[in-house]
Amino acid sequence: MCGIVGLLLKNAALRPRLGALMVPMFACMADRGPDSAGLAVFGDAVKDGLRRFDLYVPDHAYDWKAFAERFRQQTGSTAEIRAIDNHAILITELAPPQVEAWLKECDPSPMLLSVGRRIDLFKDMGDPREIASRYRFDQLAGTHAVGHTRMATESAVTPSHAHPYTAGEDFCLVHNGSLSNPYMLRRMLEAKGLHFETDNDTEAACRFIEWRMRDGETLDQALGAAFKKLDGFYTLLIATATQLTLVRDPFACKPAVVAETAEYVAVASEFRSLAHLPGIDRAKIIEPAPEEIYSWRL
Repeated sequence: MCGIVGLLLKNAALRPRLGALMVPMFACMADRGPDSAGLAVFGDAVKDGLRRFDLYVPDHAYDWKAFAERFRQQTGSTAEIRAIDNHAILITELAPPQVEAWLKECDPSPMLLSVGRRIDLFKDMGDPREIASRYRFDQLAGTHAVGHTRMATESAVTPSHAHPYTAGEDFCLVHNGSLSNPYMLRRMLEAKGLHFETDNDTEAACRFIEWRMRDGETLDQALGAAFKKLDGFYTLLIATATQLTLVRDPFACKPAVVAETAEYVAVASEFRSLAHLPGIDRAKIIEPAPEEIYSWRL
């Protein structure tokens, strides 16, 4: 079934409260997805030349300080580490291919969740409310965020199969629905050199859209191609460093509702997830039309 949520704050004064506003939305959708959950939040960019690498390990007692020290010694680069339980943010000037190669060769324990200048991503198995509490989602600040609560209908229940999915830098996607042709997309993209980390259908959609953008298309153009290539049912919520975008399949089989005010845009699978938001009684409420692109920019 799954639940999706998203929030983009137009009013800069609300941005320190992004996490506090998102947590009730996220927790409400726990009923739609008790297996696993995740949240991607976009905050202030790191300085030019640096990137954020979000990492996950199953071991809640993992020594992140020792990890950072090994990284510094073996790569000769700087490494700032910000750890929360079994999640950490590594900030370094080392390029993504070099970081990925070092992780693979020297310390394969952490799973790389996301890369970018603004994105941080948290995901794990279990009750979404517990995940939100453990990773202190209510303390997160930023401009916009997307979240997902999963009830698996295909593929395994693991942290890597949880949403959001990422590709490239500062790009993520959450999905409610089921694709019938992900392996066709996967074979096509693998032939072009793209690497997949799971057998989840959502990863195929994520990598296809980001690949089109990497090839020079705008997000709207990439989604136009996706409408022709994706077969199945889907509501997709996509976040980049500067925008939030929502699309539904040609039959609009999976639910979605949007609330917009002068201060924010909020998206959810069900309206009850939005009922706590300030000024919701004055919001413009819409049900997104099928195969239409809805985008909101900072």
